[in-house]
Amino acid sequence: MSSSELPPSEVLQHVVDVHCHPTDAPSILPESMEKLDITICAMSSKPSDQPLVYNLAKSHPRKVIPCFGYHPWFSHLVCLRGDVSKEDHYRDLFCTSSAEDLEDLEAFNTLLTSLPLPIPLDNLLVDLRRNLEEFPHAMLGEVGLDRAFRIPYDYNASPRKLSPFTVPIQHQITILQAQMDLAVELGRNISLHSVKAHQPTMELLANMETKHGVDRWNKISLDLHSCGFKPEMLKDIQRRYANTFLSLSTVINGRSPNHLSLLKVCDPLRILVESDYNDVDMCTEQTWGMIRTTADVKGWTIETEWNENESDSSKWGVVRRLEENWLRFKAGHHSAKKRKLDLMEELIIIGGRGREGALT
Repeated sequence: MSSSELPPSEVLQHVVDVHCHPTDAPSILPESMEKLDITICAMSSKPSDQPLVYNLAKSHPRKVIPCFGYHPWFSHLVCLRGDVSKEDHYRDLFCTSSAEDLEDLEAFNTLLTSLPLPIPLDNLLVDLRRNLEEFPHAMLGEVGLDRAFRIPYDYNASPRKLSPFTVPIQHQITILQAQMDLAVELGRNISLHSVKAHQPTMELLANMETKHGVDRWNKISLDLHSCGFKPEMLKDIQRRYANTFLSLSTVINGRSPNHLSLLKVCDPLRILVESDYNDVDMCTEQTWGMIRTTADVKGWTIETEWNENESDSSKWGVVRRLEENWLRFKAGHHSAKKRKLDLMEELIIIGGRGREGALT
């Protein structure tokens, strides 16, 4: 099989693209969904695309797993109080100094004219709950933290002209944690975005586990989508949290050789694949590209036909292995036993070092 050749439909039907944005496209042709062999997890990210994902999933329930949530790029559209004015909300977020000293006052006033009325967080959560409860297997996504993104004057413009403003990380955390609390309550898995926010993400995971308890936290799964962490950080996260999975995309992670290092160190039972594409016609090809990369790094064979009766897992190819990982992710209810053993081993090592230090 050449690098660009796709396997037969009998193999592709076992592939899951765990993160894509098909409703970001201007339209989705019926024939595109008809010929789609893989399963896609269609993400929401902003107010306008929640109903689009809803409708796509209703129209194609066997091919689309809907994901509802608010991306950090749009977290500024959410206010924490219902009685705040539009200008006060955005000024509190973006204007950290007095108006008399603010060099970016003109930029703020220009941006303000293009921004909508903010959505109260309580209203957002009501709508999010309704969507998640409508679909028993819906996920929370795409949500997360992002310290690199700047607010554009017009998100839909091409090219986008960026303002000097970013969303304060504490505001992002508040919006994210409220959504994740709901996901834990409803037992829904999460697709998490984290860019230039490694430490806040680590702190968030620790806080969520403490708040909800290990057992309840481990009932759901969390996918580190298009993860850009350093390999050692990924190892640390997976050692600490039995419910964390990794998914990579060629369009994002393929820009850096770091993704190969991440695949090398990742627990083979917690690898997923994604396209992160907004064109449903390209989701299969993009996901398959990452499947091939995963097989190459992990030394797994690539199926050219499907053998449902193969019970020896050592003989499974990459698609079968990834499908089993997806089923594990989907089911949740992860055991914290391995984590406890890892932490005990770490304490033994640290203790041993301490004794050696005392002897010298």
